[in-house]
Amino acid sequence: MLSFHARRGLRSRVARILHYRFTAFWIFLILMMYKLVLFDDRLRLTLIKLDQADYVIAVGSLLLVSFWTLWLPPKARLVSLTLLNMLWTGILYADLVYYRYFDDFITVPVLLQAGQVSSLGDSIRSLTDAGDLLFIIDWLVMIPFTVIMLLRKNGSGAARGLSFAGELRQERRRRLILRLVSGSLALILGLGMTLLPIKRASDTWAVGLFEGNWWNITLYNVTGLIGFHGYDLYRYSRDHVISQPKLAGTEIERIREWFVASRSTQPNAGGLFGKYKDSNVIMVQTEALMNFVIGQSVNGQEITPNLNKLMKESLYFSNFYHQTGQGRTSDADFVTHSSLLPLPTGSVFTRYADRDFDTLPEILKDQGYSANVFHSYDASFWNRTTMYREMKYDHFYSKKDFVMNDVLGWSLSDKALFDQSLDYMKNIKQPFYSFLITLSSHHPYHLPEAERKLDIGGLEGSILGDYLQSIHYVDAAFGELVEQMKEQGLWDDTILLIYGDHDNSIKEKEDYEKFLGRELSPLDMEQIMNQVPLLIHLPDGGSAGVYPEPSGMMNVAPSILHLLGIAADPYWIGGHLFGDEERLIPLRTGAFSDGKVFYLPSEAAGLQGGTCYDLASRQPTDIQACSQGYEETQEMLQVSDQVIMYDLLRQFKASSSSAISKP
Repeated sequence: MLSFHARRGLRSRVARILHYRFTAFWIFLILMMYKLVLFDDRLRLTLIKLDQADYVIAVGSLLLVSFWTLWLPPKARLVSLTLLNMLWTGILYADLVYYRYFDDFITVPVLLQAGQVSSLGDSIRSLTDAGDLLFIIDWLVMIPFTVIMLLRKNGSGAARGLSFAGELRQERRRRLILRLVSGSLALILGLGMTLLPIKRASDTWAVGLFEGNWWNITLYNVTGLIGFHGYDLYRYSRDHVISQPKLAGTEIERIREWFVASRSTQPNAGGLFGKYKDSNVIMVQTEALMNFVIGQSVNGQEITPNLNKLMKESLYFSNFYHQTGQGRTSDADFVTHSSLLPLPTGSVFTRYADRDFDTLPEILKDQGYSANVFHSYDASFWNRTTMYREMKYDHFYSKKDFVMNDVLGWSLSDKALFDQSLDYMKNIKQPFYSFLITLSSHHPYHLPEAERKLDIGGLEGSILGDYLQSIHYVDAAFGELVEQMKEQGLWDDTILLIYGDHDNSIKEKEDYEKFLGRELSPLDMEQIMNQVPLLIHLPDGGSAGVYPEPSGMMNVAPSILHLLGIAADPYWIGGHLFGDEERLIPLRTGAFSDGKVFYLPSEAAGLQGGTCYDLASRQPTDIQACSQGYEETQEMLQVSDQVIMYDLLRQFKASSSSAISKP
């Protein structure tokens, strides 16, 4: 039997261990709650305010990711909690920086295209600030303390010398049972605190949250950040690891009928149908070219003098939306060429390049066109090599095909890109389709001093000022493009399209108000961030003018076919831009415009969670004025998502071929 003093020493040591165990665990919970609150604060989501349910879910989520550490011995627990702190701090901060650029959170599909994110080096560095150090300030104490405790030797005493004594074995069993019970209770408590409030929300104000096409920020508003990542992992595993997704036959038939009905609304007729048959087509997707700069001046200098001049003899769509999601530039490429919509998470280019799509280059090739793409960057970036092969391009002129004689920013300057691409076109069989992707105006807009031609006054040194300098440079490159096309004899035989791919990732309203000289409403900011210009110059300069009707990237490919007189019957969401039909333009966030109203969603789910604006007065109006457009937007997003994820076009075409082959 242990002596009284030995038993007392043993119990004292056990008490210290228990105190040590739970102190480390509680400190972990407190520190991570602080970081989750800090994360939410630095997101600056105006319509999301943490409430009691959010705090309950946050604590529950932390219990779920850490309960297992209570099953471990003290030193292993301390090390595990330290590593968990570092891991989740890294995830929190990565999400914050990613959100500052993409307006979204990192998902499994994004991680699978991590090479794309790593190439954003300068952009990512520009999105950090000194205040972010608050996320890791605790590491200054926590990491050294963990190392010291790990290296510290256990003390000796009477209890150690009596390791075979029955009472000591009993104490060890008690400690083991206590670890098992405490960890299990933490697991049960975590499940209840996390799942019950989420279930309550999804049954009330967030009905359909996990079945619909909700924005990731809306999911975060319900689940919290840890819960969002848990659901994202579950969703990806369900669709790509556990089983391949399948869709009910009735739903497949409903989607097929949706396409049949939508085709009937835009017949191939009208004054422009086929008017430019067999013309060459050059389309330029311009990095971060936004609509608010068109026609604007700074200190008496036009920002885009060449585009302003070209606009006078082109069709200028002044209410054109970029319709991109997390895939950004690759989404712009996909939507303009497939007339489908981007995915809610990740990029079609990296997730579903093997799917069957009706793409513009493939259709044009069937009509005798040569189809080529020109982009002076790594061919593997955004999985372009694979995707362009599937889109049936004849050749992808990537970085290895260009002479790097004028490097600016990420790669070859836009001026050199245009010059060398047009040289390649001299030897391409006509009629041809050429798709060019620019890079010089990429975030963070670090233009060499020699190329900074604008006097931007008070904007000097700001990122918006740097952006204006970059766009002014790109505009000069377009001036040279037009002149070279005329010199090569292409101008009078070519349809030229120019559009911006997405916004510039500059979200500070104060900068825009300073530049534009007026206060901006939420509607103003939403349109500024989502509108990019589209210019279509026809070979004879015909039909020039400003077209203010709502339009989007999904309308580009149908418009090209219309001008060329190609009566194809593809499975496309959008229609051409030259009819009198009313158009509804959906955005990936669930926002939409039909020319009469603009629906601006919030982080809350459902129609009632957003704001409906009357575009005539530019003031909020009855939410029911947006109800029909809201339903149509949700349906279009759902149809597009299902076509992509379930490879429905392949099934449609297979069943059509089977029906034709039957006697």
